[in-house]
Amino acid sequence: MNLQSMTGFARAVAEHQGTSIAWEVKSVNGKSVEVRLRLPQGFERLEPAVRQTMQKRFSRGNFQATLTVGRAAGAQVQPVVNEVFLKDLAGLAKRLQEQFGVAPATADGLLALRGVLDIPEAVETEEARTALDAAILLALDVALAGLEQARQSEGDALRSLLSGHIDAIEALTLRAEADPSREPAAIRERIAEQVRLLMDASANLDASRLHQEAAFLATKADIREEIDRLKTHVASGRVLLANGGAIGRKLDFLAQEFNRESNTLCSKSNAAAVTAIGLELKAVVDQFREQVQNLE
Repeated sequence: MNLQSMTGFARAVAEHQGTSIAWEVKSVNGKSVEVRLRLPQGFERLEPAVRQTMQKRFSRGNFQATLTVGRAAGAQVQPVVNEVFLKDLAGLAKRLQEQFGVAPATADGLLALRGVLDIPEAVETEEARTALDAAILLALDVALAGLEQARQSEGDALRSLLSGHIDAIEALTLRAEADPSREPAAIRERIAEQVRLLMDASANLDASRLHQEAAFLATKADIREEIDRLKTHVASGRVLLANGGAIGRKLDFLAQEFNRESNTLCSKSNAAAVTAIGLELKAVVDQFREQVQNLE
């Protein structure tokens, strides 16, 4: 399945029996599907259908959809002239000219008078309204398909980016696992040196007790468990990316797990090299989590 980003934009235009239709839809990050609509006056009746369509199509995101409806270019409405009224006005203008010498009336002047020329509103039948609504919703489907494609294109880029982050997390985990400081001989030498320093500092310390405590601390500092869990999370992340779909929340939870293990690795480390790896790991995990926020 494809991955979808939560950001995108699309526009669709259509024409229906002299009426132009235009949809603009865009989306940004959101925890759920939130839809804001801008519909022309008189088209509020479409709001439930538009919301339902968008909520069925997408899983997450803040959406804004704007509908523009107008008279298509070239569409003409036949004007209606009140010829009886116009004839009366023309006669009156002629008498005024003859009796008082006023300037003769012009055609455009007479037509501009209220009540002479009328451009009627289209009478919309129930059938015509239903057909227009269907055309508007069809145009919406086209716009949403474009938005979906835009989100998928960005989702493909995010898949590659997140896959690279997971590869980096795996590489750092393997570096920590293979670090020479984790070799048994190195651990024994480090503990022995710490015990010698303590014994030299105070002759009253119990050597056997000191060795027991050092062994206990060494056990607590072992990062084998964290490394194993990081490897498991890496495998889970790759499966999620391969399967696709609406996995944003799952990857966000996985990012939290990555962060938890990298924090623990840093706190348990007793070697500068492993601590440096842990800090680098935390930086990659932060980048991973930041990009995950953009996924549906």
